[in-house]
Amino acid sequence: MSKVERESINFKLPKPLVNALRAKAREMETTATDLVIQGLDYVLNLTPEQTGKRIENHLESRLHQIETELQKLTTNIEARTERSVESKAGQDSKRLSNLEQNLETLARRLDILERALLAGKYGGSQKPRRSSYPYQQQEVTIQPFPAQNLAQRLGLTASSLSAEREKLTAQEFISWTRNRDPRGIGWEYHPEDDLYHPLQQ
Repeated sequence: MSKVERESINFKLPKPLVNALRAKAREMETTATDLVIQGLDYVLNLTPEQTGKRIENHLESRLHQIETELQKLTTNIEARTERSVESKAGQDSKRLSNLEQNLETLARRLDILERALLAGKYGGSQKPRRSSYPYQQQEVTIQPFPAQNLAQRLGLTASSLSAEREKLTAQEFISWTRNRDPRGIGWEYHPEDDLYHPLQQ
């Protein structure tokens, strides 16, 4: 594409005319200089061939400029889309990680609640509420426990409880269980019913 040689000339135009020229250029999506050139073409009665060549050059230049702008715009949109997808993927991964942590926390709390419920069901470590009226207070009798239930009460496994019972003498085992029991109760093993009986103090 051949470029038209241009020369700079300074004109002093009335301000209202300059404002109107700029407004018209914005409206037509062109430049004030191009509008001046079109006006001079008309006034100077240039041949259509001369005018057409210049308009053709101008249109080619403008088209090239629009293509460049469109390409930049497309590149920007693609880059933003990629960043948005990557950002969303990162946010989803973070949300999934937070959700997994919350589920783990809930599972731990549920496990603690289940243990507390079991402890309450089989004697537990909760002390009975004291009545404000002593004569209404009833004595709670703790029943003998199987190995599994006593182990839970003492914070042990059934196998470790049996191992301690076999390792210690009967008196030592009672003392050992008393030290571990939440209410300080000693427990004695009775082989005839395979249960652990509480020893009231």
